[in-house]
This record gives sequence, structure tokens and C-alpha cells, in this order.
Amino acid sequence: MAVNHLRGLRLLLCQSLVRPIRGAPVLPARHAIPAFFPSGSCQPAACTRLYATKKAKAKTKGQAAKVNISATLVEDIISLEEVKDDMTAVVNALKDDFTRNLSIRTSPGALDHIIVSTQDGKFPLNQLGQVSMKSPQLIMVNMSSYPEATAAAARALRESSMNLNPEVDGAIIKVPVPKVTREHRENLAKTAKQFSNKAKDSLRRVRSNAVAQVKKAKEGHSEDTIRLVEKQIQQMADNITSDIDKQLAAKTKELLS
Repeated sequence: MAVNHLRGLRLLLCQSLVRPIRGAPVLPARHAIPAFFPSGSCQPAACTRLYATKKAKAKTKGQAAKVNISATLVEDIISLEEVKDDMTAVVNALKDDFTRNLSIRTSPGALDHIIVSTQDGKFPLNQLGQVSMKSPQLIMVNMSSYPEATAAAARALRESSMNLNPEVDGAIIKVPVPKVTREHRENLAKTAKQFSNKAKDSLRRVRSNAVAQVKKAKEGHSEDTIRLVEKQIQQMADNITSDIDKQLAAKTKELLS
């Protein structure tokens, strides 16, 4: 009975899509139209089923994966704001590394970020010596104020990722500016990739520590709540990973263009 009704409804749909055709073949008895079906015959038409496109499916899937939990509801489990701040700090540190170590511009300020390790602690190079531009191809660092830190400053310059080869002349450090060749740009791009991988490692540690903290709070909370908090943390990590990839793509384009 149910099958016959379904067949009748299918025919009703097909008839509504096409005009009646005279002389159409009479349907077999097993496909008889129910009493409520209007009299007349029709040429059955192919019924097309509409499928969602891959793009639409991906969009729907992405929307379903989004999680948004109120921080006040889970504050006794973990502080989501602190986790977000720790993850954001990873991106900010990456931006700082890019700015300090991967500049192809030549200026005295390009060496300001160099940190020199001395017996009294770690200090920026520009606090220990006077940095000046002697020529477009040479930077001079006058260490007369702290001559005992000259060797340490030269070592810091040499060990930086700027491909520098400083020369020490008394309390003066001469820093030849490397020519910006295609090879040098490609090396900087590789260094940018290394910095981004390092940032992703730091991000994974932040996420793992947060998830571990959530798992410790299973007592007194439902499994659904714990699962939602973990998904929220993963979603935050995914967003930061996307930011890291964008920063790397922009820096690579800048270095190679």
C-alpha cells in the first residue's frame, strides 16, 4: 500500500512538471493512479535530484565545526582568555622575529635588535655601542663606551641570522653589508620558514598544556562540557595557525619580490 502511494506521488510530481501529451501510453495497472489524482495522462519526465556542491558542503561543514563557549561558564575549568592571550603572543613573537631578523633594508637601526650577552647580562647592541652608517656598504659600531664587550658584540653579530661577517679593529667593529642577491633573499625566505615552524611548535605546546588542564578538571563536569571546551581550544589554535601561515606568506612574498 505504502509503495503504491509513493509511486502515485512520484507520478503526480512528474505530471506537474510537464504538459499533458495526447496519445500517451496508458500506464500499467500496477502503476494505477490513486483516485485523488486528476484524470488524464502525461509523459513521465526525468526527475532530477539536486546535490550540494563541494564548496557548499565545505562551507556547511566549517560552520558546524565552530564552537563558541562563554568563558564565564567554564572559568572553573580553564581561563579561555589566558589561553587566547598565550596563543596570540606566539604570533606577536613571530612578527617580531620577522621584523628583527629578516629585513633586507640597510640602515643603522637594522642592528638595534642584536642582543649581546655579557658578564653583566644581556643588552641590545645600541645600548653598548654607537651604531652608524659609514657607507651604503659598511656599518660601524663604536664600542668605546664598553670596550670589554667588543668581542661579545662581534660574536652576536656573527651569530645573527643576518649573514654578517664583522671585523674588529680595536674598539671599532666594522660590519660589511652583504649584497642583496637572489641567493640571499632565498636564504632569508628559508629562515622565515624556520621561524614559522618554531612558532607552530610553541603554539602546539600552548594547546597541549591547555587540553591537559581541561582533562584534569573532568571531575564534576559532564563529558559533553569537557569535549566542547577542548573543541574551543582546538578552534582557537586553528585560527592562530592560519595567522602564522598568512604572516609567512606575506613575508616570503616581500623577501622574494
